[in-house]
Amino acid sequence: MQKRDVYLDNAATSHPKPECVLKAAYAAMTDFNANPGRSGHRRALEAARAVLAAREAVAAVLGAADPFCVAFAFNCTDALNLAIKGVLRAGDHVISTLLEHNSVLRVLSEMLRREEIELTLLAPRPDGFIDPEDVRRALRKNTRLIALTHASNVTGAIQPVAAVGQVAREAGVTFLVDGAQALGAMPVDVNALACQLYAFPGHKSLLGPQGTGGLYIAPGLELAPLREGGTGSSSESMLQPTERPERYESGTLNLPGIAGLGAGAEYVRKGLSQIFMREREVTTALYEGLREIAGVDVYAPDEEAARAGIVSFNAGDLTSAQAADYLDREGIAVRGGLHCAPGAHHFLGTLERGAVRASVGHATSFEDVEALLRAVKKMLREA
Repeated sequence: MQKRDVYLDNAATSHPKPECVLKAAYAAMTDFNANPGRSGHRRALEAARAVLAAREAVAAVLGAADPFCVAFAFNCTDALNLAIKGVLRAGDHVISTLLEHNSVLRVLSEMLRREEIELTLLAPRPDGFIDPEDVRRALRKNTRLIALTHASNVTGAIQPVAAVGQVAREAGVTFLVDGAQALGAMPVDVNALACQLYAFPGHKSLLGPQGTGGLYIAPGLELAPLREGGTGSSSESMLQPTERPERYESGTLNLPGIAGLGAGAEYVRKGLSQIFMREREVTTALYEGLREIAGVDVYAPDEEAARAGIVSFNAGDLTSAQAADYLDREGIAVRGGLHCAPGAHHFLGTLERGAVRASVGHATSFEDVEALLRAVKKMLREA
């Protein structure tokens, strides 16, 4: 039997990209290749319209009424840096969790090392979820920011973000959500989540190109810019403009990437309910299939509604790197290791071994899942 070419690493970056994404990125480099917001000629205006259309499409997926609340960034890590460093001042207290990606943990840990902030990192409950009451109990008079992942990039556990958002709202604390594994894969409404900041990548479930991402910044919230420079606006001033989104978007924007991101976001917006239900069904098949294999340890919530499209596991006595390498030779792309989330692996007891992460996407089929399950059984027989 010929090996399938199976891609199950969508939590790292989505594949394949829809045709509309490829066409939009290509058109931005050929049909109207120009610098958006910097000139008044036809090509520049078309480029500016493409950026605005992308902003509107992303805002719609976020449930945000004002597209100018969306600031584009290099990626989700860049957006998280803008959110965290733009809010915090010396002496502030931050509440976050051990489940966070290093894009959050390293920023906060470095600020803590420099004695710029105070930091509380909450452990999840034994079931892998953060307790909103633990967040409430951790509040201090100087708490400025609560940062929480929407869904764990290791276990796929969808966190109680709306409940934590309510705690933050009642305390008058800014709430930042890391939506790297959520936006585009499940319904998101920033107003219902009561978050003032929502960071997202463009290249994962929004199906756009790599090197794209952004940050939702609620109306009325002002951040210190992460960088200053040319914006194409207020050029007579040597100070950074105050208007959004230009205040947060210095330098030439990634026009092909943003155009592709806009096409991906629109593709997702039109089909989100179908994508969501399909990915949930495929993820359930993946989870249940791995649970049935003797010698496999699965790290994912038991409840279907509590799982994003991620199922991590280990097989036999193999390290995650050994297992991922074996599966790659079988034509199946997964990710082994720590997934840039050491706190999550410390919680799981897999800090030294890591875990194999299989993550579904909009094009993942039940046949892809069956191919992985067959390969895992074969791997265990040969181990």
